Amino acid sequence: MKIYSSENIRNVALVGHSGAGKTQLTSAALFNAGMVNRLGKVDDGNTVTDFDEEEISRKHTLSASVAFAEWNKKKINFIDTPGVANFLSEARAALRVTDAAIIVVDAVAGVEVQTEKVWAIAKELDLPCLLVLNRLDRERASLERSLNSLRDAFGREVMPIQIPIGEEKNFSGIVDIVGMKALSFQSNSGKPSEMEIPETSVTATNSARDALIEMVAEADDNLMEKFFEAGTLTQEEIETGLRVGVKNRNIFPLVCTSALENIGIQSWLDAINTYLPTPAEHPLAAVDRTTGENKSYENSETDSLSLFVWKTIADPFAGRITLFRVASGSLESDASVYNISRETTERMGGLCVLQGKEQMPVTAIKAGDLGAVPKLKDTQTSDTFGPKDSPHIFKKIKFSETVLSYAIEPKSRGDEEKIGTSLQRLQEEDPTIRYDRDPQTQQLLLSGQGQQHIEVTVAKLKKRFGVEVNLNLPRIPYRETITASTEAHGRHKKQSGGHGQFGDCKIRVEPLGRGEDFDFANEIFGGSIPKQFIPAVEKGIQEAREKGFLAGYPMVDFRVTLFDGQFHAVDSNEMSFKMAGRLAFKDAMSKARPTLLEPVMNVEVHAPSDFAGDLMGDFNGRRGKIGGMDTRGSSTLIKAQVPMAEMLTYEQQLTSATGGRGSYHMEFSHYEEVPNHLHQKVISDAKSSSGGTKEDDDE
Repeated sequence: MKIYSSENIRNVALVGHSGAGKTQLTSAALFNAGMVNRLGKVDDGNTVTDFDEEEISRKHTLSASVAFAEWNKKKINFIDTPGVANFLSEARAALRVTDAAIIVVDAVAGVEVQTEKVWAIAKELDLPCLLVLNRLDRERASLERSLNSLRDAFGREVMPIQIPIGEEKNFSGIVDIVGMKALSFQSNSGKPSEMEIPETSVTATNSARDALIEMVAEADDNLMEKFFEAGTLTQEEIETGLRVGVKNRNIFPLVCTSALENIGIQSWLDAINTYLPTPAEHPLAAVDRTTGENKSYENSETDSLSLFVWKTIADPFAGRITLFRVASGSLESDASVYNISRETTERMGGLCVLQGKEQMPVTAIKAGDLGAVPKLKDTQTSDTFGPKDSPHIFKKIKFSETVLSYAIEPKSRGDEEKIGTSLQRLQEEDPTIRYDRDPQTQQLLLSGQGQQHIEVTVAKLKKRFGVEVNLNLPRIPYRETITASTEAHGRHKKQSGGHGQFGDCKIRVEPLGRGEDFDFANEIFGGSIPKQFIPAVEKGIQEAREKGFLAGYPMVDFRVTLFDGQFHAVDSNEMSFKMAGRLAFKDAMSKARPTLLEPVMNVEVHAPSDFAGDLMGDFNGRRGKIGGMDTRGSSTLIKAQVPMAEMLTYEQQLTSATGGRGSYHMEFSHYEEVPNHLHQKVISDAKSSSGGTKEDDDE
């Protein structure tokens, strides 16, 4: 296939709310460019970019995928991204390696939750944006309502460069405001035919053109002078001004389409080529390797080779496939390239570009283009390749923290090891997955972005690696502690012929501050317990505290002082004093007013301000303590401390309460006493989960 230079490449990520038509738009683009011979449809499960079994069955994009179209001697790289909240990190990764965001909006719904979220990411990354008002053929579709929604959310800089001809099922074409021409589209081929601007559209066209010219003039001082002199701008001047305005995020042009009916697609492709920046105009964000400060670099084809890994695909058959963008220089097939992040060299064998799941071999990939390579040994997502002495690396992708955890266990015995290795493979593909074993509960915990994210991960485990698992809510890692000081005595004595067993110790216990765990002090003087047996007493107490006293949870935040005891010259040994330590611990706990501790989490919730009151009320109902509230535009940040036990199903509740517009993050803060009225329930649940028995340490 043809190798493209940077000035003839456009890299765009299609982002927006689920159902807006991103995948269908990509499919229509490929069809109109002659890359495929039929218009694939999401409902039929035959689009190029939704090829995973789970995507086809759910009819939703779940992972960012790449496709390209050759249009008017330029190569447009599309990254189709999920519109579901649980997979927002896929959109963020795609936006990191593209030069513009194609924000797709449903012409009926207007701005939705994920529209706002991807807009915020594009703004954070300083990305130019082209808006696509899609699905204009649907009932109740409206340019006016959608435009008002967009401007309310994103400002007056949202500017139509097209208006639709016809409404709803009569939508048949567009008026090009820049070129002042009307185009009708054949629904089968998508080819435009020029026509007179309909009389019904003349007033709207002139009004939209006047507004566009004013906005273009505002974005460029030279054009402003020409506008004042002539009272208007030429088509060439409008196009030039639009390119500048789009690049600087002063203008966000809007085009009109129906991807399903194949209307307006070719005009959209023309707009991408005409108004969006080249890779040379939008270098990847880099930082100084030493200081971490932002750093610029040369990104032309003639500079030293550098590239950035933005995604990894875990294929059970082809192995690991690494997706990257060449930032500078030219990458040749079979070249050996230094991975700066891992300090290792990788051979780039089997260089290719992706068309959905298809790998198309190439001999070289030049600066600005996207590519892929299989079977790299050490490379991971966010790695930088380049010269060993390169002064810069590329900024790592900022992935979201996990918000929901489930305990997982294999359905089949013997699959325990397969779970770990399979999840490791999936984590290479999706860095927002976390899995680890809770050291206290010994449960294997799978953590992700939400319920659907966990479900999809479990489905991938089954389909790709043949591992089936059960999901359960994780057990809360409660702990136990004491609230009073006391003294206790432990004596272990057995005689069964020959040498007996004898150990005797006296201890003093006292509470410590929260988080201080455990301390053991020795105050034995005069040899009441020989020196060599004192560690055995401590060991016995350590073993006993790990099993707790009330409900089998570890006992923490207390000090034990060994101050007296007795021994027998013949019958005393380490085992005897270890057992004596256990007995002393048990005696102490019966008198030291033990209580339960629960983990408390720091929680931060972002949501529209309209929901703030209800969300704070909900936290109060969850035994939470509000720590503060900060209003940021139309959103509010709520900080609170909430017991972990009250947060296990919070993600579903937040989604329901805010219509999917809220998000949250939580991390462990500290342990607090469980309220008295909940003590018995926690103890009963613990005994029930352990079969209702406790190991007797006296034996």
